[in-house]
Amino acid sequence: KMAKSVDHVLALLPFEPPYMQAEGMGCDFVGHPVVTEPQATQAEIAALLAKYRLDDARKTILVLPGSRRSEIDRLAPIFGATLAPVLARHPTAQVILPAAPAVAAHLADKIADWPGAPVVLDPRDQAPDNFAAEKRAAFALADVALAASGTVSLELAASQTPMVIAYDMTKLSRWLVQSMLLVDTVTLVNLVAESRTVPEFIGKACRPAAIGAALNTLIEDDAARAA
Repeated sequence: KMAKSVDHVLALLPFEPPYMQAEGMGCDFVGHPVVTEPQATQAEIAALLAKYRLDDARKTILVLPGSRRSEIDRLAPIFGATLAPVLARHPTAQVILPAAPAVAAHLADKIADWPGAPVVLDPRDQAPDNFAAEKRAAFALADVALAASGTVSLELAASQTPMVIAYDMTKLSRWLVQSMLLVDTVTLVNLVAESRTVPEFIGKACRPAAIGAALNTLIEDDAARAA
């Protein structure tokens, strides 16, 4: 469909050009903007620790359940239930959730009953640059991350944060996606790296027990985190 009206594509991901070129379009891989974003400084990490009274000696779990209300509605209950067995094994771990501006209030409501008293980074009461610095610092501080599938996996990779990816959708969407999917992973980091290193739990596999086990492995296994 694109080839009817598009002459040339500037692709963000390295595996895209062959598909475009096969349909007669020119295509150059120009890189994803995430690689140009700054990483956290020690001063930013120190500011985050001080503001939210966090302890850099404790394990830190970063949770990113999406930036849309529909994603949060589906994933917040699953992610909250996932944390229960993880915190049972690591009771001193601290949990951080950066909130997207449009859904900050909705997210706070959906995680009200989560275990671990999560610290929510709320963009509504601060300047965008300050929130961006807090988010960078949280990514750098985290020992592991649990994230919805999407571009955030590239952000986590850029900050060298070990991650588990999980995502679910409506039954109809799940059926449609599974009927068209031609790859065995949807995590962008796995696709770009041509590996399957990042654990992912998509669709029917998006269940708390399995996700929690993968998080515990990342927390406890140095080799898994290094990979």
